[in-house]
Amino acid sequence: QVQLVESGGGSVQSGGSLRLSCVASGYTYRSACMAWFRQVPGKERERVGQIDRDGNTGYVPSVKGRFTISRDNAKSTLYLQMNSLKPEDTAMYYCALFRNSWCPDGPSAYNYWGQGTQVTVSS
Repeated sequence: QVQLVESGGGSVQSGGSLRLSCVASGYTYRSACMAWFRQVPGKERERVGQIDRDGNTGYVPSVKGRFTISRDNAKSTLYLQMNSLKPEDTAMYYCALFRNSWCPDGPSAYNYWGQGTQVTVSS
């Protein structure tokens, strides 16, 4: 059974930083695409960015230059380093796994999801 468990969320002031982690189990993590999504109530889930098997990353324009996705295959762990946080980054953050080396765009394509971790940024 595949499990994804996020941690690291919390409350910070604008301009602050947080590092989210997502530990995966039950799947050959190193061969999978991993992604971070976020969602606020009443809005669609938005892809923040993704990292493929080879370590290639991509980001939504609103976080480019502020957020960094990385993965440690030995620890089956995905990270999201978030710097220069803004109030509009406030959301529930989810990690997701796609059972392939390449990364799709839409959330519906991802096979497994974590339970989410809340990030709140105050002005």
